[in-house]
Amino acid sequence: MDRKAIIVIICSIAALLFWPTIFQKLYPAKPLPPGAAQVTNANGVVTTTSTTASATLPAAVSNLRTNLPLPAAKPAGPEEILVLSNAVARYSFTSHGGALRSMELLAYPQNVDCASGRRNAAGRSGSSHASLNTDAPVSALSLQGDGYSSDPSPYTLTRTATGVRAEKLLPNGLVSVNEFDIGSNYVFKARVRLENRTTSPIVAPAHEINAGTATPRELVYDTTKVGFYWGRGSSVEHITSAWFINATLGCFPGTPRTFYQDGASNVTWSAVHNQFFSLAVIPSTPANQIVAQELTLPPPSIQDLQEHPSAVLKPVGYQAGLIYPAVTVPAGQAYERDFTLYAGPKEYNTLARLGASLKLDLDQIVGFDQVLFGSFSGFFGKILLLALNGIHKLGISYGMTIVVITILIKLLFWPLTAASTKSMKRMQELQPQMKALQDKYKDDPAKLNRKMMEFWKEHKVNPFGGCLPILLQMPVFIGFFAMIQTAIELRGASFLWACDLTKPDTVLHLAGFPLNPMPLLMGVTMIWQARIQPMAPGMDPMQAKLMKYMPLMFLVMLYNFSSGLTLYWTVQNLLSILQMKLTHVNHKKAEAAKASSASAGKKAKS
Repeated sequence: MDRKAIIVIICSIAALLFWPTIFQKLYPAKPLPPGAAQVTNANGVVTTTSTTASATLPAAVSNLRTNLPLPAAKPAGPEEILVLSNAVARYSFTSHGGALRSMELLAYPQNVDCASGRRNAAGRSGSSHASLNTDAPVSALSLQGDGYSSDPSPYTLTRTATGVRAEKLLPNGLVSVNEFDIGSNYVFKARVRLENRTTSPIVAPAHEINAGTATPRELVYDTTKVGFYWGRGSSVEHITSAWFINATLGCFPGTPRTFYQDGASNVTWSAVHNQFFSLAVIPSTPANQIVAQELTLPPPSIQDLQEHPSAVLKPVGYQAGLIYPAVTVPAGQAYERDFTLYAGPKEYNTLARLGASLKLDLDQIVGFDQVLFGSFSGFFGKILLLALNGIHKLGISYGMTIVVITILIKLLFWPLTAASTKSMKRMQELQPQMKALQDKYKDDPAKLNRKMMEFWKEHKVNPFGGCLPILLQMPVFIGFFAMIQTAIELRGASFLWACDLTKPDTVLHLAGFPLNPMPLLMGVTMIWQARIQPMAPGMDPMQAKLMKYMPLMFLVMLYNFSSGLTLYWTVQNLLSILQMKLTHVNHKKAEAAKASSASAGKKAKS
């Protein structure tokens, strides 16, 4: 390969590695005008409006919330916190909003702490507990809107036999009552009620019931893994940072959005989430609309950046809410909404069972169908997750389980890949004869194709045999990619020097650049495999050389991917190398036996 080609390859790899930084410098996001925000309605129409003009919004949210968060009155008096716990979670209720301030998940650490090696009750390394809705500006299941959140008076919290009751008198004469019944797992019930204890009917204005805020609970995280889902009938929508960034074709910057709304009296559930945990709110009757907004979160401290150089510098969260229309509450009666809530890990079996009982597709919260090819990746991801958990139950660590699954998959495809390798080696041996045919019939393409087909059939070779194993194994790789990106089981699971199989296996930073050994090993095995892999006959020499350097491109693309994925690929490469070596040895033995048989035949004739 000449010097120019090498320079082009190096520049291409560097461009891939530093493209996000270069892109932000070349195309900085255009800020909205002061006092303006983006609103998208249910038909996908985007408008930019002033934050002071609520008349442009649909009637369902007019006088309820402006495009930006509704300014809430500063709560009067000190905040009262009432904490309840069960075997799996700790719930904190606040008098400021009379609802859920946060939920801590006792079996999961907030951050996987590789340095300290501290472990929680579940045996996973980490510090403190994973939590939901923490640091959110609004408590989950609280009432929002004019006459609700604008009232500064606190709620009165009372412990009940099954949970908590929050109550306060609203300025319009209605009494707001929120009741929470804590269950024995991550599922609990809530009732939001407006009571009219007077002798005259009272109109309850249109209101929003806060559905929680999605915030990343780790300093280093994938920004695309934070967002919210919502369901309408059999369809599920997933909104992440990509929707709010609003880049054309995913690359070219557009006008950023800050406010989302959709639905037409058909919002059956919503779920805010980060990569591994979710707060799902399922109303007993569908809500009119769902609204959401992007929130800017506090940046990491200097100490955090020293301990985690790859921390996200500008973290964001997403606050969601369910919209309900105005209603008249008759004298002496009440208006009530019931909710089922799930606040816990994005664990597939748990969410699938809950979804089946409620006849909803809650298992989509896991995110299998949001990686690469939608339901295609989801199908194989679910199968591989079941296999992962099944093998782990035998007492094998999750890291070794990935190795075992990779070996089993390789054994499954072994006969096919062996036949493919033999076919490619046979094609290489027949290359001189094929070249002669090409030279002989170069002026008659139709006859050349016919002669080549006859030649391949006569020698029992398939020129496309090398592609088939790759095509058949691609769904497995996609499934692995989807499963490892979303499986809560792998969070905090260690293998060798990697302390978390869902994160890169960074062992140290050199001048701010992470050193990840597993992708480097993967790159070495890919280069080794490329050098012993039989080349397709007729391949251009320059193309053949580029193919040998293709592993460097994959190394750059996968360098910061999860160590579980690079572990799978590394083991897969080593097994492929072993298979090619064995096939090569067997081929030599077969050729030697064939030559010996032919020699013995000649001697017998003579």
